[in-house]
Amino acid sequence: MEKLIIIAGPCVIESKENIFKIAEGLKKLSQDERVDFYFKASFDKANRTSIDSFRGPGLEEGMKILAEVKKEFGYKIVTDVHESCQVEPVAKVADVVQIPAFLCRQTDLLVAAGKTNAKVNIKKGQFLAAASMKHPVAKVLQTRGEKTVSYENSKKNGVWLCERGNTFGYGALVVDMKNLIAMREYAPVLFDATHSAQVPSTGETTGGNSAIVPSLARAAAAVGVDGFFFETHFNPACALSDGPNMLTLEDLYKTIEEIFAIKTALNN
Repeated sequence: MEKLIIIAGPCVIESKENIFKIAEGLKKLSQDERVDFYFKASFDKANRTSIDSFRGPGLEEGMKILAEVKKEFGYKIVTDVHESCQVEPVAKVADVVQIPAFLCRQTDLLVAAGKTNAKVNIKKGQFLAAASMKHPVAKVLQTRGEKTVSYENSKKNGVWLCERGNTFGYGALVVDMKNLIAMREYAPVLFDATHSAQVPSTGETTGGNSAIVPSLARAAAAVGVDGFFFETHFNPACALSDGPNMLTLEDLYKTIEEIFAIKTALNN
């Protein structure tokens, strides 16, 4: 059975101590032979509701901390980029350059990511239909010399798509599981279970409902995806960003076992 991609880690780098504590807690997951594991943390959360919201340590300090995590634990690293000038220094450390959902149509950013040797994970914009994600994939693939958009070509060239729901005026994100099927025509698809439980900001912080994360993950596992994205924290209530939709480490491990139970049942 092909390994399941799992991206997990905190939303943002709060401190070196915090990052190493979470990285240590994910060691068992990284050693799971069923899993292709990647550690995720953002050096900057540039898309915040309030100018006073915590954003992280910035590019230089953040990549230094992630490089230390990589050296200490041997983890493959995922982090976001928000400007094309960030891509080259990020790709010196990160194994996956992640394009945030609100920036998934930004040509310069996608081309810059495509010019690196890193994998590229493109999050689907909350405002886009699944079929529209063919075009961001094409921008990266063409940068890498590939003319045809297909699942096989994207897999070969290390281009992924990530679903995290759509907004329809409900004041929340709504996940259409048909998107998981549709986008797999273009690239391997990851399901972002924690951001899909997010509630758009009503004040200075983003809300969410982490209680529905396991249910969403189980549904995506039943549909069939190539991997999952989870944000996790040893104490989500104290997290400085996206805490309401994050899983505790305990709940993360429980949810992953449920995912594998579904995959096993489908294969029997």
